[in-house]
Amino acid sequence: METYIQQLIAERIGGNQFGKSTVIYKFEKIKRAKAAAIKEHPNMEIIDMGVGEPDSMADDGVVSTLASEAAKWENRNYADNGIPEFKSAAAKYLDDVYGVKGINAETEVNHAIGSKPALAMMAQAFINPGDVTLMTVPGYPIMGTMTKWLGGEVHNLSLLEENNFLPDLDSIDKDILKRAKLLYLNYPNNPTGAVATKEFFEKVVLFAQENNLIVVHDAAYAALTFDGYKPFSFLSVEGAKEVGVEIHSLSKAYNMTGWRMAFVVGNEKVVSAFAAVKDNNDSGQFKAIQKSGVYALEHTDITEETAKKYSRRHNMLVEVLNKIGFTAKKPSGSFYLYVKIPKGVKGGATFDSAEDFSQFLIREKLISTVPWDDAGAFVRFSVTFLANGEEEEKKVIEEIYNRLSDVEFIF
Repeated sequence: METYIQQLIAERIGGNQFGKSTVIYKFEKIKRAKAAAIKEHPNMEIIDMGVGEPDSMADDGVVSTLASEAAKWENRNYADNGIPEFKSAAAKYLDDVYGVKGINAETEVNHAIGSKPALAMMAQAFINPGDVTLMTVPGYPIMGTMTKWLGGEVHNLSLLEENNFLPDLDSIDKDILKRAKLLYLNYPNNPTGAVATKEFFEKVVLFAQENNLIVVHDAAYAALTFDGYKPFSFLSVEGAKEVGVEIHSLSKAYNMTGWRMAFVVGNEKVVSAFAAVKDNNDSGQFKAIQKSGVYALEHTDITEETAKKYSRRHNMLVEVLNKIGFTAKKPSGSFYLYVKIPKGVKGGATFDSAEDFSQFLIREKLISTVPWDDAGAFVRFSVTFLANGEEEEKKVIEEIYNRLSDVEFIF
């Protein structure tokens, strides 16, 4: 029975219509399709290629550091805006892995309880009603969502295959640019797996300077690269620190998804504004987890081994999909493979959207992917599927081939 509380809910999340929507969102549709497929095929195991998080445990050294640090009396209290040891480790990590020198650990680094809240708080620090955030699509929406909640607007920049999945900055209308404050980028990219070039980032810096923009580069997958493409930081480009910040996450690179550990680094004023907002949102991550983060950042071999695993899995998956008729291209970074969908199945279903194809894969083949229809019709395969070692990986990939090769796709 509806109470007065329904009338008090904020408009930003639906107001008096909150909870009444009949719209089923993408990930809920996937969840429901999985449940239906399992019920219909109880003897067939779901191959989950849609999971956007690592399949492995954190390194033993990270776990043991947490255990020992959690037992220390001095780590029991509020961390507020972070411990100096983590900030110093983050600055050194940027130097060691990305060649970014001269980061002031005290004023140009601040930790976050994961990159998701960091992105949300970045909007809180800068967006007023009427301001614009420039967002790439398809992509991770949180900064755009928060922008709208704050009364701002989102201008989408499509990531198209013909442009190597880089945004066309020259396409932005001048009236939009006059009101724009934030430019969100994410490379290596989720979901496309695309990487950015030095030349592109140099253009971004110049573009930001000319249009008074703050660049927020989400570098969650920056360390997961392969085949000669080295980990690359936006901040390594001349002038980048004058126009923006980079957000690094330990979730993907160190198998620490649930640990919630990240850091914002770059322009001192932007970091300071973020820290002011953060100070009013949380009381800092548990110090023992920050100490574990220090251990992780000092052991980059953890990430290197993880990247080798994903590279190997990408090789196998690309080979199998192309054998079936897809045009799959191995990315240079991330654990995502972004593939254009077929038009249909010979003598069977047709696919008008990526969502149609994704639902077909789940219901008919028990293979879970994530569909994207924002800029063309693509599905995202994640190579974070559960498999213990190379032999199990081969079995999973072989099973994908077996399930998909019994139909003829039309492209």
